[in-house]
Amino acid sequence: MTKAELEGLSTLGAFNPVGHAVLAFRNDAAAADARQALLDAGFADEDVNVSTSAELFPNLDDMMRTASGAAGFGYEIILMRRYMTLASKGAGWLAVYAPEDEQTGQVQEIAKRLGAQSAVQYGRLVHEDLI
Repeated sequence: MTKAELEGLSTLGAFNPVGHAVLAFRNDAAAADARQALLDAGFADEDVNVSTSAELFPNLDDMMRTASGAAGFGYEIILMRRYMTLASKGAGWLAVYAPEDEQTGQVQEIAKRLGAQSAVQYGRLVHEDLI
């Protein structure tokens, strides 16, 4: 999946990449280390997208202002606020295609081991904090 395709994943105006885990690390270097760990664990190159805060959330403020009122009732708006805070501090980001439980477990282990600041698995109906 390309970064442009990932950026287009939204529901009710909120970022919602179903089947992906979105991880935030303290900076871009830490995110790059995590990407390598995921590749070493067997994830495909095209399934592990690394982004800077500016790349992944260039319009986060706009998303917050224009999100549907229905998004405010769910976890999406809470996550958007979390992401805005992390992005403002220069977090490095990974979006990992991990639709199966086994893959999610691998992502969770790496996120914990490498000190992710946030790790969320996006399901069709439920989003789960991994750390």
